[in-house]
Amino acid sequence: MEEGLWYLPAYVLAARVARREVSAAEVAEVHLRRLERLEPLLQAFITTTPEAALEAARRVDLALGRGDPVGPLAGVPAAVKDNLCTLGVRTTAGSRILERFVPPYESTATARLWRAGAVPLGKTNLDEFAMGSSTENSAFFPTRNPWDLGRVPGGSSGGSAAAVAAGLAAAALGSDTGGSVRQPAALCGVVGLKPTYGLVSRFGLIAFASSLDQVGVIARTVRDAALVLAAIAGHDPLDSTSAPVGPPDCESALDGEVEGLRLGVPREYWLEGLEEGVRRKVAEAIEVLASLGMKVEECSLPHTEYALPAYYILAPAEASSNLARYDGVRYGHRASGASDLNDMYCRSRREGFGAEVKRRVMLGTYALSSGYYDAYYLKAQKVRTLIRREFEQAFERFDVLATPTSPTTAFPLGERVADPLKMYLSDVLTVPVSLAGLPAVSVPCGLSGGLPVGLQLIAPPLAEARLLRAASAFEQATGHHRARPALDGGVDRR
Repeated sequence: MEEGLWYLPAYVLAARVARREVSAAEVAEVHLRRLERLEPLLQAFITTTPEAALEAARRVDLALGRGDPVGPLAGVPAAVKDNLCTLGVRTTAGSRILERFVPPYESTATARLWRAGAVPLGKTNLDEFAMGSSTENSAFFPTRNPWDLGRVPGGSSGGSAAAVAAGLAAAALGSDTGGSVRQPAALCGVVGLKPTYGLVSRFGLIAFASSLDQVGVIARTVRDAALVLAAIAGHDPLDSTSAPVGPPDCESALDGEVEGLRLGVPREYWLEGLEEGVRRKVAEAIEVLASLGMKVEECSLPHTEYALPAYYILAPAEASSNLARYDGVRYGHRASGASDLNDMYCRSRREGFGAEVKRRVMLGTYALSSGYYDAYYLKAQKVRTLIRREFEQAFERFDVLATPTSPTTAFPLGERVADPLKMYLSDVLTVPVSLAGLPAVSVPCGLSGGLPVGLQLIAPPLAEARLLRAASAFEQATGHHRARPALDGGVDRR
């Protein structure tokens, strides 16, 4: 019975709980036992909340017993990236500077997730302040990829991706600034959805780069991702960047019908560093979409090559500003033994921030400094505008674009820690979408060398229904999402 629940899609679990074929408490207990068994191997969670999970599950069962209506995610075990504030539950952002921070409020995205009936399993590991591509920059420990415990799960939402891939959680929230939902989803063989910027409230999301950060979904199937998105999306007056729209109706679009949709394949995304196995699997995926009736044509987005350098000016610049608040005064780590106020500031930040955060804060401060603002920051903003306009022009011809999600499969732990540039190149295929504020999804498209490969699909702003229609059609036609890591004695491809 237990094994039958680990990998059930969230929408199936919710339906079975609603029909009272299985209790929410039983589902929670099964997942908590699995978490207890596998967490020492994976280290996907910074904080677990078993008591809260069981209490939420009991509330679902009591409501069903009374005949009361329950939410669309009632009884679904869910995890949350540890940069989303949770009332009364420690929220660290993977940093020593917030190691003991317990928020006095709930983020909008998590509040909506719990209101939909999801069961809170805990807070997942991440690169410190979401700055990284491997979850090795966490101040606490690296997370391991369920497909190969010697490899990274991607980042920065690596804990969320690993938890879903390993059957610890049916769905999870992450955040995506430059690819931090899509890239780990690709490396762990699950679905990763980055919504249009502004579709999901950022209230309560600990800021990295405010013009880029977006709460996203990691799930086992496209339908699961659509279900969670519908629960958390929509306007929020607490977020000044929130789009004045309601949640998208994506579920009704998941009928597998894509005949006639125009699919663009940007040639710039098939770059020199693309692994041959990734190239082959993504090319095969595009052939599948063509066989379903999509009209496939190559296109060009010539400013793509400038996206990564522009991102690594803009994002650190915003991080430099956002992280100035961590000074040891109001909350967070405060160093002891300081001789004066300035010494306290310096010691607190030196002790609280890790190497990668310090690197990006220094990069951003330099880019914003007098004499360099025009040469770096302003120029990067102009490049961002050009990238966005190129996407707009592409979407005059195409309904959806298709690219690889990551240039490689999961790489070994420690391989890129000492080489920041090589690490930054992990996001070369996801960053352009973030700069343009577009919705994109990574879906599993097969294995290369026994490791998952992701197909990235991109759509115009607020076209999530169209995006997920294409992703679901591919998923239904291939079944790659059913492949499982060998944590339980072999890979299950049923």
